[in-house]
Amino acid sequence: EPYPLAGRSPQRLRGAGTDVSYAMAERILITGGAGFIGSHLVDRLLAEGRHVTALDNFDDFYPEQIKRANLAEASRCPNFRLVEADIRDRRTISHLLQAGRFDVVVHLAARAGVRPSLKDPLLYNDVNVTGTVNLLEAARQARIERFIFASSSSVYGNNSKVPFAEDDRVDQPISPYAATKRAGELLCYNYHHLYGMNIFCLRLFTVYGPRCRPDLAVAKFTRLIETGEPVPMFGDGSMRRDFTYIDDIVDGL
Repeated sequence: EPYPLAGRSPQRLRGAGTDVSYAMAERILITGGAGFIGSHLVDRLLAEGRHVTALDNFDDFYPEQIKRANLAEASRCPNFRLVEADIRDRRTISHLLQAGRFDVVVHLAARAGVRPSLKDPLLYNDVNVTGTVNLLEAARQARIERFIFASSSSVYGNNSKVPFAEDDRVDQPISPYAATKRAGELLCYNYHHLYGMNIFCLRLFTVYGPRCRPDLAVAKFTRLIETGEPVPMFGDGSMRRDFTYIDDIVDGL
């Protein structure tokens, strides 16, 4: 049967030159909430008066103290809660979504990085695919209103057509990481098709800004510049890449 909404009626916001109507989501779960993008989204939603729960397992992809520091400001807010758990833990995830009465799940948690996925594809599949299925199934059972999935521009592979478009073919991923993100999109479509769930898949393009993950190029380059060391150049210098500022990503989310 169609997937029912929780029945929350839209609230109308009125102000100078505005007449905007939308459903105000009060309780939001953010997986990967201690990470670069997740912690910025946590701060933005708390500033808007939302009740936010961040889920993170503080894995060893980069130092745990960096992620703890990302949530330093949020931890002082009474509307914030941190849950330390792994998205692969089906029982814990199911209990959390049943008990949390969330309006929205923002699924940012993932094992990130193209090159590291070549070294450990089994881990990437386990976290990014199995973890996503766990969350989708728990969200279905808990009758969550909306589910937002963070995909990646890497799903476009070696697409030579630019600029990329949402309706481009993305059936030739060139890394295990890209394949897991495409698999996540297909699983999301499957849950929408079968159960009418309201799901949004966002293909994020390389993000930079404060709290940037230490393994990303911008963070590496700025560290080298700060210490007066040379910045390495890979290839012949002809490669170009677009970067997206974190505030714009949060606006989109």
